[in-house]
Amino acid sequence: MSFLPFLRDNARWVAGGFLLTFFSSYGQTFFIALSAGDIRAEYGLSHGQWGTLYMVATLASALTLPQFGQIVDRWSARTVTLIIIPVLAFACVMMALSHHIALLVVTIYLLRLFGQGMMTQNAMTAIGRWFAAQRGKALSVTAIGVNAGEALFPTLFVFLALAIGWRNGWLVVAASLILLALPLISSLVAVERAPRSKEEIDPRPAVRDWTRGETLRDPYFYLILLGVMAPGFIGTTIFFHQVYLVELRGWSIEVFATTFMLSSTLTVISALIAGNLVDRFSAVRLLPAFLIPLGIACLILSAVEAQWSAFAFMGFMGLSYGVSSTLFGALWPEVYGVRHLGAIRAVTVAIMVFATAMGPGLTGFLIDLGVSYPLQIGVMGLYCFAASVLMYFVSRGLAARALPAPEASATPQP
Repeated sequence: MSFLPFLRDNARWVAGGFLLTFFSSYGQTFFIALSAGDIRAEYGLSHGQWGTLYMVATLASALTLPQFGQIVDRWSARTVTLIIIPVLAFACVMMALSHHIALLVVTIYLLRLFGQGMMTQNAMTAIGRWFAAQRGKALSVTAIGVNAGEALFPTLFVFLALAIGWRNGWLVVAASLILLALPLISSLVAVERAPRSKEEIDPRPAVRDWTRGETLRDPYFYLILLGVMAPGFIGTTIFFHQVYLVELRGWSIEVFATTFMLSSTLTVISALIAGNLVDRFSAVRLLPAFLIPLGIACLILSAVEAQWSAFAFMGFMGLSYGVSSTLFGALWPEVYGVRHLGAIRAVTVAIMVFATAMGPGLTGFLIDLGVSYPLQIGVMGLYCFAASVLMYFVSRGLAARALPAPEASATPQP
């Protein structure tokens, strides 16, 4: 099925998934970091202290997610939506009103758990279950919601903060969740989807439904994570310290803000292309290539001081982000089945949140110690190339394991 007919026939479900990830932006690092300068100034925090606080709150959300995130296996996407969006809105109100450091930690915890964590968890799990042969296309559209948020929300919030103050800006964010996101998304995902024709049946061999316990005992699970987690770790680190990077290079913050549009545009394009490639070849076969552009991006940003390097970084990062966002949704049901997808995804999202927490905290600590930030970025680039080599062997191993066995119910061996 071509893309436009697919979107026409499945508009309500892919729109619901898209909007869930779109509004998850309010709990993503790139959005929270827009207020980082004001937060550090008002609370008297250094780069390392702010990074550590952010890391602690995010790690707490990551520890909560494996248990709380399983609600997507028991309740409908609509019910979960009616729970998580009001809590996310409450967190935004707390960001606007809090003046105590303890409340700030709780606020970041709620933003990360219910924004980046549960909004994404609800979207990707529902779409992963609702689609089979067209899963790649559906997940690619869902995944680019956060990239649309990256393209739109930073500019809007910067101008909003200039006009009414950063705290009042967070009140507007909370209102948009209650008045716009909640009624719209809950109505779109109210109807559960099931395959309606033979065309939607996945022609690839059926995958046994692994339990979460079996998945956690599979060595390939952890090898995959070494590659899949890299974009979140690196992107979050760069976004979190974006103000410091701009000051370090002597760039214009206004010009740097425009690079998000380039990154988001290329992310959307590469995500949609990746969706078609996943449906045609499989997510497993795409594993070895998706980190290469991100490695190039990091090396350029590390070595080049001219402001054009920010555009080059964002462009190459967008290519990797687009593919990885689709892979992150398609890979798990492709390798481990869909019956326990919510429980498995809760673990993977928690680990992703853990990775995004470690980035700002670790780099902030190293910055305070005097370790060159560009040098840190260069090391991240080298890691991407090393991980790409590892993903080549992981891809081959998973492909060999997926070969049809005499008994479909036999337990696969790693």
